[in-house]
Formats: sequence, C-alpha cells, structure tokens
Amino acid sequence: MVSTNDRPYHHGDLRRTLIETAMGMLREDKGWQFTLREMARRAGVSHAAPYKHFPDKAALLSEMALIGFDRLREALTAARLSSPTSLRGAFFAMGRAYVRFGTGNPALYRLMFSADAGKAVDVHLHQRALAAFNVLIDLMQSGQTERVLRQRDVRHQATACWAQVHGITMLTIDSLLPTEKVGSKPLDAALITLLEGLEN
Repeated sequence: MVSTNDRPYHHGDLRRTLIETAMGMLREDKGWQFTLREMARRAGVSHAAPYKHFPDKAALLSEMALIGFDRLREALTAARLSSPTSLRGAFFAMGRAYVRFGTGNPALYRLMFSADAGKAVDVHLHQRALAAFNVLIDLMQSGQTERVLRQRDVRHQATACWAQVHGITMLTIDSLLPTEKVGSKPLDAALITLLEGLEN
C-alpha cells in the first residue's frame, strides 16, 4: 500500500499527481479498469481528493485521452520538422512517428480512441485532439501548395492518411501483421501506396 509519506505532493500539485498516478496505472494494468478510490490510494491522498479536480472517472479518462493527443501532436510535429524541405520525407517521418507513438503507448492509445474517453466531453472534437489532426492537414496543404499532391479537400486527404496509419497502428499493437502474411515492412509499403495515390 502506498501512503502519503511514500508519494508526497506539494500544495497545488494534486491534479498533476493524480494524473501521473492514473497514467502509471494505465501503463501497468494495460487498461483503465481502476477506480478513483484505488487511484487515490496509490497517489497517497484521501479518497475524496480526486473529486477536487475531476467530478467522476469519465472526466479523468477524458483528460488522460487529451494528454495522449497532446503527446501525439508533439511527436508528429517533431517528425515533420525533421524533414522540413521534403514533403515525402516528412510524410514518411510522420507516419512512422504515429505508429511508434501508438505502439509505444498501447494502453493510452486505446484509451484515446475508446468510447470511455468521450463520456465526459467529445474528445475527438476538442481543440487539443484537433490540433494533432491539424498537423497532418497542414502537411496536406503544403503538398498541394507545392503542387506535389493532388488538389483535393485536404480534410479528405488527411482522413485517408489517418485511417490508414491508425489501422496499421492497431494491427501492430494486436500483433496482427505477421511477416508471412504482409511482408517485412508493412508500414513503409502502406505509406508508399498511400502517397502514390495522393501525388500528382
């Protein structure tokens, strides 16, 4: 059992402590079946403490999912900046970064796209989730401006990219892309096929 002496927190840090504890439990348990009571015990705070920042578990899960989208946006932005002069390079870097994020944080990734994450707020229409999607939209817009990509609705192009890479991420997490079935580099093969369909 974790006591308040084991996990001290300073005044003003309660919200951060609760979120960090919940994120740790998400990684360890590979799911979000924990209760707020158990989270409070693990954080070393009173059972009533979580309710000072989250009215219920749904609100906590929504915030955790949004943190996931914040981190995804950061990963995609960093990947794009790694190839600032080449749309093709940025496209591949971002696709790989997306899958790397999902497979490196499987429980958080599942939560981000779960019904449970959207019970308190509409997570996927929240500005923080849209910011992650907008990194991809910006790339599509740049490609069209440079006449590298076809002139289409950028939202449709971005959706096609997202759906493809999201599917590969989930299949990878679930170990459903065996080499014998899809070859040794399914992500790169899928990205090449996708990009060829977008290019002029």
